[in-house]
Amino acid sequence: MELKIGLVAEKEIVVEDKHVASHLGSGGVPVYATPTMVLHMEETSRQAVDHLLGPDGATVGAYMAVKHLAPTPKGMRVRIRAELTKIDGRMLTFKVEAWDEVEKVGEAEHVRAIISMAKFAERIEKKKRAAGA
Repeated sequence: MELKIGLVAEKEIVVEDKHVASHLGSGGVPVYATPTMVLHMEETSRQAVDHLLGPDGATVGAYMAVKHLAPTPKGMRVRIRAELTKIDGRMLTFKVEAWDEVEKVGEAEHVRAIISMAKFAERIEKKKRAAGA
């Protein structure tokens, strides 16, 4: 299989205590938290493509424009779907949507950059040395 527009991945979760805004501190209500939704959107986008990049290849998040459209209470299922919509060199753009059992609860445009794990590790080490760490 090759990297191409139209690749899709889906993830389904049940909203638990660890997923809610009041647990994460991102809000005072016990509903699916925006930071958790963003994490699930990134994970789902990665699932669509990372397995096609070889042993040294991976993707990292570069941009996300997200809308959290509706609350989802604990115990409800959420399905996240990511579709690769654009390939521009090493930049991959995804359309991501999240649906609970009743309605669409989130949508995003997400861009991931293809990286070489070896080069990325070198870059991190160089930065740590520059900071004296």
